[in-house]
Amino acid sequence: MTGSTTEYEPESGEIVHHYDTANEPGERLLVRCRNRRATVCAPCSRLHAGDTFHLVRAGLVGGKHIPDSVRRHPRLFITLTAPGFGPVHRSAGDMPCRPRRGGGYCEHGRPSGCGRVHAPDDPLLGQPLCHGCYDYPGHVLWHSHAGRLWKAFTDNLYHHLAALTGRSRSHLRRSVRISYAKVAEYQRRAAVHVHAVVRLDGADGPGNPPPTWADGDELAAAVRTSVAAVRLHLPYSSALGEHELHWGTQLDVRPLRTATDDRALNDEAVAAYVAKYVSKGAGDTGAGADRRISHPEGIRTAQVTRHVRTLMATCWRLGGLPELTHLRLRAWAHTLGYRGHILTKSRAYSTTYGALRAARVGHHRAGFPGTEKESTWRYVASGHSPGGGLIAAGIATDLATNREAAREALRDGPGGADGAR
Repeated sequence: MTGSTTEYEPESGEIVHHYDTANEPGERLLVRCRNRRATVCAPCSRLHAGDTFHLVRAGLVGGKHIPDSVRRHPRLFITLTAPGFGPVHRSAGDMPCRPRRGGGYCEHGRPSGCGRVHAPDDPLLGQPLCHGCYDYPGHVLWHSHAGRLWKAFTDNLYHHLAALTGRSRSHLRRSVRISYAKVAEYQRRAAVHVHAVVRLDGADGPGNPPPTWADGDELAAAVRTSVAAVRLHLPYSSALGEHELHWGTQLDVRPLRTATDDRALNDEAVAAYVAKYVSKGAGDTGAGADRRISHPEGIRTAQVTRHVRTLMATCWRLGGLPELTHLRLRAWAHTLGYRGHILTKSRAYSTTYGALRAARVGHHRAGFPGTEKESTWRYVASGHSPGGGLIAAGIATDLATNREAAREALRDGPGGADGAR
């Protein structure tokens, strides 16, 4: 950006502060791009991860206008997975990947099993045993409807909780509110699975405890039956036929720690896990690309596996079908058809990204209270110059080194792990 900002006292007109990019190198001011992906912008992704940590943590232990009493509400950390679209290579410890006693081959002439023992970093992990047998259209359609599948699950959750507690649906809706924050993560097979914090509140939200007849055990049971009951039938397509979408059979439901249960998951650890994931880019997960693809040539030249490239190509091909135009699959080919945000939350769960950013801006402006501002700014370009890029990379390296040194000092100091022995 290039321009200037002047802050002055409204009554006297006295200038309190003036900033002009004329004195900056190249007469430009570098501003945040606000990209969450570490592979695109490491400093902005780190800031976004910090905001995510506080957003998720506030819904677990309070703070940011959320009462501390929420830590006594029933809370779960759940993982919902995608169904299988075809056998893929997997790591099974010291056991063979997919042994087949009778051997055999698929209709495309490929072995129907795999007797190899894959190392954790084997590039074959997550790749289909046979690309011809893999249901690529089903994979893409599941991604494009993941938001509707989540909505169906949360609607079911109220209904099933009502049945388990012996209440009518209308009575339950008037008595409790289910709040959540969820993050989407790509597995090695390039299919999204969902991690979510689910919290049970009273009817008025986080400031109101739920009734005693609605506890964590019944909430966990309702989660399991609600996931299994989700069925989403897509309209018939002459090109694709019929599809019924549902969640995968792998489901993990774990309670979060309370004052009386130290064996459950720790709130801080869950918030840190979610914050760590939201900053991952396509280069970290190996699924998709960080930027949108505007032409099929971009798919051909993308630095991805054959499996991911086929998913991108399937998005592009299905995006040309008139009956699937509303899914905008070509616009989301870089995310393999997944159209949702990486992190979403219900309205009453906790604070918002906007509120956290506003608080940070207010903190930065605290030095000039009661002033008014006149600004003139103009966008110039994006990215660093070659020389500026080298300087920024050096600064980023120094900051990372300093942060790691600070962590080691905290661990080894009087209050750290070693000092507490």
